[in-house]
Amino acid sequence: MGRMKILPLVLVGFLGTVSVGAQKRTAPELIALAQAHSAELRGAIEASFEAKDLKEGTAWLGRGPEFFFAVEAASAPALIIDDAAGPAMTQLPGSQLWFANAHIEPVGRLHEFHYAAAGTRFGGKLDLPAYGPLSYLQPGVPTGTLSEKITHTSKIYDGMKSDYWIYVPAQYDPRTPAAVMVFQDGGWYKDREGNIPVLNAIDNLIAQKKIPVMICIFIDPGDISGSPGTPTYSFVKAYSDKWGRTLKDSMRSTLYDTVSDRYPRFLRDEILAEVGAKYNLRKDAYSHAITGLSSGGICSFNAAWQMPELFSRVISWIGSFESIQWKEDPAIPDGGQDYSDKILREPHRNIRVWLQDGSNDLENPKYGDWPMANIRMANSLKTKEYDFHFSFGKGTHNPGHGAAEFPREMIWLWRDYDPAKTGQQFDPDPDEKNKPYFRVAIVGRDTE
Repeated sequence: MGRMKILPLVLVGFLGTVSVGAQKRTAPELIALAQAHSAELRGAIEASFEAKDLKEGTAWLGRGPEFFFAVEAASAPALIIDDAAGPAMTQLPGSQLWFANAHIEPVGRLHEFHYAAAGTRFGGKLDLPAYGPLSYLQPGVPTGTLSEKITHTSKIYDGMKSDYWIYVPAQYDPRTPAAVMVFQDGGWYKDREGNIPVLNAIDNLIAQKKIPVMICIFIDPGDISGSPGTPTYSFVKAYSDKWGRTLKDSMRSTLYDTVSDRYPRFLRDEILAEVGAKYNLRKDAYSHAITGLSSGGICSFNAAWQMPELFSRVISWIGSFESIQWKEDPAIPDGGQDYSDKILREPHRNIRVWLQDGSNDLENPKYGDWPMANIRMANSLKTKEYDFHFSFGKGTHNPGHGAAEFPREMIWLWRDYDPAKTGQQFDPDPDEKNKPYFRVAIVGRDTE
């Protein structure tokens, strides 16, 4: 998963907007307390991490390559990072709390850690993102404006209410139409200091002219609960009852997991039209991108597949290319699991696609195997000579991997963009073209 180094610590800024008044601290603050041998460290650790995470060995905080680990153990645990010995743990006097500071490289990547004690492995996480500099707002970079929440009432989905936010970069000029990018599950992405700090990357990359000036739409799944008796409500309620899912979660699945043109029509005819009435947006698919994670990942691919004249650039994290909405509507023959075959058998779409997944993603008894589905997607895209990239690691169903490499994803997705053009034929990435297909190695069990 990447080489791990233990180097002298350089403390730069903070991760998260944690209230010092509540005694919660960021990784650099905890590291500074540890280096100063401060008497405040124990209280800071106990306030900064849940007791459950300390006991289970899953407590960590990070900022860039600088990480702070803490664990509760009866004897000295060994910290293992990326399958290599990490720094020695230090015990807090009079307690069973142990801690360590570590410098982990490379950044912009996902790492992993666990502990070992008395020959037994315990705790740890497979999703340890080390964010690079572009994920933190750089000095002198102008910041855009995130709107207040906007609520839209849909006609295509019979009164469903959807919340969304519009991000307008500082460089936006109403006289010049801007590119557009749509984020599914948008509320997860809009916190600069959260676990998916895309706004910082967008600001940095626009300032460096590595991506075009773009208006971003962060849209949440809709809520149909206020429209009982409508066809959409009846369908979603039946799905909710059938699978034991909440009404809101079932609405999300109906929007995101259905293989049809309904959701992209909703984006085109309602959301983009509404945003376009306020801002000067590019109309060409060449200037439109879409992204999401999990069901939002397949949703993004589906939007571009169904309407390549609307979206030509896709990023999918831990995409749910599975049978989640398969045959729920008898009028729709395909499910998400069919996309790897649809790529092979249907006409080529002029789209550029970044896929991300991990070998420890979901194995769901109802719907299927996420890692295998994403591998099949990648191999189908390769077979049909699509412009794609597949980033495959060891992670779980978690956004850490995708978020850590988001700046690289965006640079790749928008490479060679020319605002003077309205279209481009996407040919396979030269770095990918001559590489072999993705193959599976079985681990974790005996093989013959």
